[in-house]
Amino acid sequence: MKKKQIGIFSGTFDPVHIGHLILANYMLEFTYLDEVWFVVTPHNPLKEANSLLDGNIRLKMMKLALQDFDNLRVSDIEFGMPKPSYTIDTMTKLKTENPEFEFTLVIGGDNWVRFPRWKDYERLVKEFKILIYPRLGEIVELTNQLSENIQLVAAPIVEISSTFIRESIRAGKDVRAFLPNRVYEYIITNKLYK
Repeated sequence: MKKKQIGIFSGTFDPVHIGHLILANYMLEFTYLDEVWFVVTPHNPLKEANSLLDGNIRLKMMKLALQDFDNLRVSDIEFGMPKPSYTIDTMTKLKTENPEFEFTLVIGGDNWVRFPRWKDYERLVKEFKILIYPRLGEIVELTNQLSENIQLVAAPIVEISSTFIRESIRAGKDVRAFLPNRVYEYIITNKLYK
C-alpha cells in the first residue's frame, strides 16, 4: 500500500501569516503531498532564542490559523526534544514514530542556499525528499546527483515576513490582511508584539 505523503514545513512562525498558508496550500494542491504538517520550533539553532515569543503562544496561534483546513496540521513534536531543534533529529523522530507515513521536507530557496550549514545535511538529502519553494533574490542550483530526492517547486513568491508583521504591529499599523483572522484577533486581544 502506498504510504501517505506528509510535507514538513518547520519554523518559528513568530507569527504564522498568510504567506505560510499560501505556500502550504500550494504544496498540498500542486505537488504529490497529501498533508502538510507545520512543525512549530521552540528554538531555531540559527536564531536567538530570547527574541522569540513563547513557544506555546506560537503553537496556539498556529492551531488557530489551521482550524479551517483539513489537510494542514500542526505538530508540537519539537517541544519534547532537546533544544535547539535540528531538522535531521525532528525528521528522524517523525519517521520512527509514524512508519505508515513518508515525510518530505519543505524549505525555501533561502534555506537551501544555507543548507550546508545544517546539521547532518547530507543525511537529510539521502534519507528524505525535499521540496524547495522560490524566494526573491535566491538562485537555487541543483546538481544532477541530488535531483532524485530534491525538487524545485514553482510556487508563488510570497514576500511577507514575520519580522515585517512584528515591526508593523509595533509601529501601530493595521496588518490584518496579512494574518489569518483568528491569529490577528489573538495578537490584538493579547497585545502581542507591542
